[in-house]
Amino acid sequence: MWAAVVLAVVAALATVWSGAGPPVPGAIALTVFVGATLAWVSGRGDATFVGLIAVLMLIAAGVVAPARLFAGLGDETVWLLIAAFVLAAGIGATGLPARVALALCARARTVRQLFHLVAAVLVLTAFALPATAGRAALVLPVFVALAASIQERVTVVRALSLLFPTVVLLSAMATLTGAGAHLITSQLLAGTAGGGISYVRWLVLGLPFALICSHLATEGLLRTMTDREERRAPLVRVRDDSAASGEPVAEAAEAGAKAGSRGEAMREVEPRRPARPVGPGRRGRLGRPVGSGWLRRLGRDQARAGAVLLVVVVLWCTEALHGIPPAVTALAGAVMITAPRWGTIGISAALDAVPWSLLLFMVTTTVLGGALASSGAADWLTSLVFPAAASPGMVLVTVVVVSAASHLMLQSRSARSSVLVPLVIPLASTAGLQPAALAFASTAAAGFCHTTVASAKPLALFAQSGGGPVFDERDLLRLSAWLGPVTAAVTVGCALTIWPWLGLPLR
Repeated sequence: MWAAVVLAVVAALATVWSGAGPPVPGAIALTVFVGATLAWVSGRGDATFVGLIAVLMLIAAGVVAPARLFAGLGDETVWLLIAAFVLAAGIGATGLPARVALALCARARTVRQLFHLVAAVLVLTAFALPATAGRAALVLPVFVALAASIQERVTVVRALSLLFPTVVLLSAMATLTGAGAHLITSQLLAGTAGGGISYVRWLVLGLPFALICSHLATEGLLRTMTDREERRAPLVRVRDDSAASGEPVAEAAEAGAKAGSRGEAMREVEPRRPARPVGPGRRGRLGRPVGSGWLRRLGRDQARAGAVLLVVVVLWCTEALHGIPPAVTALAGAVMITAPRWGTIGISAALDAVPWSLLLFMVTTTVLGGALASSGAADWLTSLVFPAAASPGMVLVTVVVVSAASHLMLQSRSARSSVLVPLVIPLASTAGLQPAALAFASTAAAGFCHTTVASAKPLALFAQSGGGPVFDERDLLRLSAWLGPVTAAVTVGCALTIWPWLGLPLR
């Protein structure tokens, strides 16, 4: 790794002294950027530590003022993410998301209905949790409960184990807080292109993309991992003995919610007793009979958590009417969810769930991206890679394909955006495209990371879930062979048709 870094430094300095490169500040910024990228690609060092070292080098060289780093810590998006994680900790501690998920999935009558209901529920979880790893840990007990109820249908369980992480990753694009990479993109746009993307605008643009990709992936998994008879066969209605004791299955999910709010891996969660079919004459829906324990009315904490989440999301979506910034709304919700005697979690426990390392990583990558733009390094690099005669269509397709394939080198979604977006923004200006449109397309395509178990934390979590037969590396390779091109095609299609219609023109 360090040999590669040294070679990058030598090559950059040689370019500077040859007179053919960018100005000296730009060459320094580009050298630091390349070195940081190589360190991130190697995966041997902590990403946040590498980012901090890179920023300190830029400050020492005089390329970046120290005030820019300190100002980044007080940015609105940083506070938005802090408050969102506190909210997620309070909501997850009640087991509400998993309980709602189980209730909706119980309405399925066939395997196809079950899979598409699961996909729809997973898209909704993007509003409750601001990280894919946390969402995966939150819904893992839901998968374990569903797998236990259809354990005799091995192929369905294997497909279901891959469905959960696949949709968790694809549906993150639905909201600005769905992944840290989204906030990095918005920050970089605000710092270099004159304006970021608000929560409402991201929701309007990202939700259709998330729904299309999630349900296309769901249908593709059904067709490639199950046969026609399996998809059409009715689900056997099951009864769990815990219902008779009045103890809801959602209690098992609460453990996953708490672990997910901390970003920790969930251990295997087993139902208290094995589920058993009611009988051959009562085929139909999956789940307990109506009126059993887990479908009784919500508890006090769950009702309060649901009310706070509903109010926060409504205020986020109506910002244009009342003018309250999303970060202030999220902060108010975080205060409510942690209020003594009324909230669902203590403020100390909720703050423990905040990924402070991710926040520092966001700030450092934003400073690094801003240095590339302000020093002229990004303009010089993009003009070198793409000639001025490159067509806008070729630029769009190239950016989307490179972004979708970038997970093979950079496993962190945030790292992918921090490397790609600073280069995409000046490239868009050179090609006559809207920087926000091209950066949004790059971020959407970079959400594809399904090739190996190591490509994303949700995949690793479900591969080791122990909830029955699960997918393996061969299943992932078969999935990525068709899902990668589909995701890229949907991204290009949205950039050319849907997003311009929704207010984000490509040119």
